Amino acid sequence: MKIAMINEFSQAAKNEIVLSALKEVVEPMGHTVYNTGMSTEEAPLQLGEPGYLTYLNIGVQAALLLNSGAVDFVVTGCGTGQGALMACNMMPGVVCGYCIEPSDAYLYLQINNGNALSLPYAKGFGWGADVNLRNIFKVAFGSPKGMGYPAERKESQNRNAAKLNEVKAAIAKPLVEGLKAMDQDVVRKSLTPRFLECFNAGCKDPELKAFVDSVLNA
Repeated sequence: MKIAMINEFSQAAKNEIVLSALKEVVEPMGHTVYNTGMSTEEAPLQLGEPGYLTYLNIGVQAALLLNSGAVDFVVTGCGTGQGALMACNMMPGVVCGYCIEPSDAYLYLQINNGNALSLPYAKGFGWGADVNLRNIFKVAFGSPKGMGYPAERKESQNRNAAKLNEVKAAIAKPLVEGLKAMDQDVVRKSLTPRFLECFNAGCKDPELKAFVDSVLNA
């Protein structure tokens, strides 16, 4: 599995903490991690500068990475985790759950079978936060998704999760159309070097690749 880790400007100092915990857990499982978030290297950047990521940019990155097949899963977050959650869930092809503790990750992935998790990286992020992160990631990536909880409810839960995806596809604009309707400055600022490295390495959708190239060349 290919996993992207994305965070915004306010949590740049947590980038290495989250990335380290994620890699420590999932790389021995055979998963690959890409860091497309904002780190302390970009922390001096100001709003409006290339590389300065808000939770709006997180939504754009997650949508492009997941819908293109460049990654299979996104781990994201912001101060409360709520902005990243909303930005991701407004995008087609992204189904993001909110996760504070390991049981959240387990129940969300077994019942709702999504492709992204949003965590709070400021609120409640105190002593032992790194331990909590590792435990969340062990639960999230240590077993197959969509197995149901309780197990006897698997069939109905999987059916509802699939129906939710159908409903979202029916009411949302196609991704490229939606991204073109957005403020193009938000889209452009989302295409950071680390994002492009991940996107270009694994993109399987020619339409999305052409769109990203058109934004870069505009």
